Amino acid sequence: MLATASNALLRALLAPACAVCNEPLAVPLDGAICLVCQRTVPSLVPPLCRLCGDPLPAYPVNPACARCREAPPAFAMARSAGAYDGSLREMVHALKYQGHRMIAPWLSAQMQHVGADVLADADAVVPVPLHRWRHWQRGFNQADDLAIGLGRPVWRVLRRRRRGPPQASLAAAERHANALGAYSLMWRPPRRLRGAVVVLIDDVMTTGATLNACALVLQEAGVASVRALTAARAVAARPPQPLRRPHLSTVRR
Repeated sequence: MLATASNALLRALLAPACAVCNEPLAVPLDGAICLVCQRTVPSLVPPLCRLCGDPLPAYPVNPACARCREAPPAFAMARSAGAYDGSLREMVHALKYQGHRMIAPWLSAQMQHVGADVLADADAVVPVPLHRWRHWQRGFNQADDLAIGLGRPVWRVLRRRRRGPPQASLAAAERHANALGAYSLMWRPPRRLRGAVVVLIDDVMTTGATLNACALVLQEAGVASVRALTAARAVAARPPQPLRRPHLSTVRR
């Protein structure tokens, strides 16, 4: 009864809107995203590539996509909470470009649910860094916000040493060249990296170029295994798929 009354009071006094679709929130205490947007997140339906997590057209003998078979990534496994489309795309954009950081806890909860096997026995999560200039412009690093909500120690051991165009503005062939050599370890990386199992965290995975470049740096530092987990994954072409009801973990404020 107290929660019902509190939600009604918030609706009456503040009229809070969903950070994604801008519709009034029916249950403001349950977070900044309405149930409609939560329930329409496009899912990534198996079979998935065992390495990069890209959907496969059928269950093959070798459960790896053509891209990973041709050029295996440096990370051991990558998974994403959903497809970079529809309401999930809008959530990522609202977080990344509009500064709606209250979306991050909900996205982290979905990542934690879908990526349980990725996070299992991991020593820490490592957010993909922004160049210090872009970090200053944006005021925060969305990958860092996502990493904080995953229930694992956060190791900020990477830095982006070279400023370049955003990956989203580049064609697939240009992304790897833009990311390669753009990342390095912090000045004094902790000794705990050696032999550790870490999970790279980012908002979107497209070609995997950024995650691959970061994984190479971590491997050179002696990390035993690098995995990756993102809020969304861009899928070039996929058959129509039913929408799934996502894990409705919410963060109360």
